Amino acid sequence: MKKTFRLVISCPDRVGIVAAVSQFLNERQGSILEASHHTDLEQKWFFMRHDIDAESLSIDVETFRQEFAPIAEEFNMRWYVKDSEDRPKVVLLATKESHCLNDIMHRWHTGELNCEIVGVIANHEDLRSMVEWYKIPYFCIPVPKENKMPAFQEIEACIDASGADTIVLARYMQIFPEYLCEKYRHKVINIHHSFLPSFIGAKPYHQAAVRGVKLIGATCHYVTADLDAGPIIEQDVIRVRHSHAAEDMVRLGKDIEKLVLSRGLRYHLEDRVLVHGNKTVVFAE
Repeated sequence: MKKTFRLVISCPDRVGIVAAVSQFLNERQGSILEASHHTDLEQKWFFMRHDIDAESLSIDVETFRQEFAPIAEEFNMRWYVKDSEDRPKVVLLATKESHCLNDIMHRWHTGELNCEIVGVIANHEDLRSMVEWYKIPYFCIPVPKENKMPAFQEIEACIDASGADTIVLARYMQIFPEYLCEKYRHKVINIHHSFLPSFIGAKPYHQAAVRGVKLIGATCHYVTADLDAGPIIEQDVIRVRHSHAAEDMVRLGKDIEKLVLSRGLRYHLEDRVLVHGNKTVVFAE
């Protein structure tokens, strides 16, 4: 893949933002390979993502940061620029179900996800052999029902030691404590089935089968202290029929869960997701 610098911006909307960025790049011979813009008319907020050919630029990424800073200050921008060759570090959390975890590891193994998976943390031993086949470190940290905080403190230490930029809950069935949600704000990605809040608790697909639903789906989102209510990154659905048994719906549900999670993770890794309040702008391909 061609090396690029990714410039990501959000700021109050006003005339002249695109012109100022374009002039800055033109003066440094920057060739724009992909450009995405969006204005939230209700909140009067502007969003931008540019992929810039790094070889075309007359400056390196650090000089880019220094020289772009006055423009960012003028327009009150929240912004960053990244070198596409800097691979984000990802840690995965799992319990016993393997479909989401294995899908991500396979996509990483084949080069579809441009990241470094630095470890898998699980509260059971069930998935160790699969993870270690990929030569990824596996950390088993049980979470006792009586007192979960020591376990989460150990998980926190493990994440910090790994240097992870992104944490993925690949069907991890423990609720992240509020302090970790805040510490890793917009860095923890989760997946859940689409039946919430209609079918809560155990065996939601079986509940949905009894109800006769016609669509099942999944939601990928950032984790917040409000359970399953964080900013949404990606969603998708699949149609089911009256002939599908509960077991068929579980199978189809797993398919859509792993697809949505891996897609949402890729958007995050490629800096395509801009969070504003509890909403996202996703510049998907």
